[in-house]
Amino acid sequence: MTTVMPVAAPPRPWAPEREADVRTRSVDALLACIARHGLSKTTLDDVAREAGCARATLYRHFGGKRPLVAGAVVAEGERVAATLREEAAEQDSLEDAVVTVMMGAARELAGHDALRFLLAHEAELVLPFVTFDGGDKFLSHAGRALAPCFERFLPADNAATAGEWVVRLTLAYAYAHACSADAPVDLADDTSVRTLVRQFVLPGFLTTEKG
Repeated sequence: MTTVMPVAAPPRPWAPEREADVRTRSVDALLACIARHGLSKTTLDDVAREAGCARATLYRHFGGKRPLVAGAVVAEGERVAATLREEAAEQDSLEDAVVTVMMGAARELAGHDALRFLLAHEAELVLPFVTFDGGDKFLSHAGRALAPCFERFLPADNAATAGEWVVRLTLAYAYAHACSADAPVDLADDTSVRTLVRQFVLPGFLTTEKG
């Protein structure tokens, strides 16, 4: 009698939607771990448990902790920028768009548990990305991501510059407010932000504003 050996079925191709889901869950898990006990103490095992997947899955998708962190930074940046672009698209003037983006960005910063933990306990891990050479790269990237918020009101060449300056101001005043309750601008208050925008932001944009 001839014995027929079973033939293993070929592996199923990795579905793009499944891969996207794993990456999203991994990023969310990393942020949850950081919010609880910081980046330095977070291991891939921690993230895998939080995400409900194997450590090997994280390696397959990201290659290690550093690439996972980099992926989380990109994903969170894209998420925030997309939210701000949607909100800015509903505005009818440059002033309203700038106010909306500044207040929206401040809201995202204030509500980001992982980032708040890092700034409070591991600021040395964050500052290199937003100061000196790292800061220039970050601001340039952020400016390009937010350029669509202002392209209806400014020439395309100036929209990215406007986005960069809005990010710069938002970070400066958000940091000042975090350090002191007497900060000159409350980014959660429409009147306070609008006054800042009218007095110090719009004058720099008006010379290039679209007619």
